[in-house]
Amino acid sequence: MPELFGAVEAGGTKFVCAVGSDPKTIVAMERFSTTDPDATIQSVIEFFKRQRENHGQLQAIGIGSFGPVDPDPDSASYGHITATPKPGWSHTDLAGPVAKALDVPVAFDTDVNAAAMGEWQWGAARDLQCFIYLTVGTGIGGGGVINGQLMHGLIHPEMGHVRIPHDTKRDPYPGHCPFHGDCLEGLASGPALADRWGEPAVDLPESHPAWELEAEYLALALVNYICTLSPQRIVIGGGVMHQRSLYARIRVKVQHALNGYVDSPAIRQNIDTFIVPPGLGDRAGVLGALAMGSNVIHSNL
Repeated sequence: MPELFGAVEAGGTKFVCAVGSDPKTIVAMERFSTTDPDATIQSVIEFFKRQRENHGQLQAIGIGSFGPVDPDPDSASYGHITATPKPGWSHTDLAGPVAKALDVPVAFDTDVNAAAMGEWQWGAARDLQCFIYLTVGTGIGGGGVINGQLMHGLIHPEMGHVRIPHDTKRDPYPGHCPFHGDCLEGLASGPALADRWGEPAVDLPESHPAWELEAEYLALALVNYICTLSPQRIVIGGGVMHQRSLYARIRVKVQHALNGYVDSPAIRQNIDTFIVPPGLGDRAGVLGALAMGSNVIHSNL
């Protein structure tokens, strides 16, 4: 019987919990809505208690959470969600109650770093030493790997809150972000699309002008990431990217904005394999959290 690990993808809209060893050995998975912290965390704990009774002891649990978060194990607020835009969730200890109730080691990081871990181990970023994972959904977040290590520093990357050019004559929408207004997340997240156009992104047809504007904003951000971090690949997931025409639009706009400056075959000739969807699809986050749990026991990543 393989070792079993727990995984939590903690999103602003929903939580996904799973138990398994790798993508092929998932023995249980459950999704539930993100409500208030106490009720949601209790649902997580109850899920893992049920799975422990059904499948045996868990070795560790990985949690990838919406943020901002404190991922520093040496910090007094490690495992906490900090000053988040999600109402009611600021300064919530997420990892602590789970570790205490289940008496197992808990790995904790951002949801995008968790997804990056999943893509690195099993998906579209295998064998790379430097890549970015970007999610475009309820919010926009980015993470990834540099020199074979997940991105950390002062706290963690906040790629969704970079400032990008905003032509207010063309797009008078002021932005959805409660902290910055028209940062990338404020202009290009799912709620921003719904607010600007009056209907959810999922209901906007491929021909809708929303998608050209969306692709432009995302491409402007990617150019900044490319020039700053020089990734070998950019993986973009999240619910907004279910509009598959976005990938082709973004690739064209990235090439146009760079204007030949980054002289690499990955940009000039192979951009279809440079800007890609997740190899693990919508399971990248929860499977990455599973990998984080495994790494608590088996490595120092």
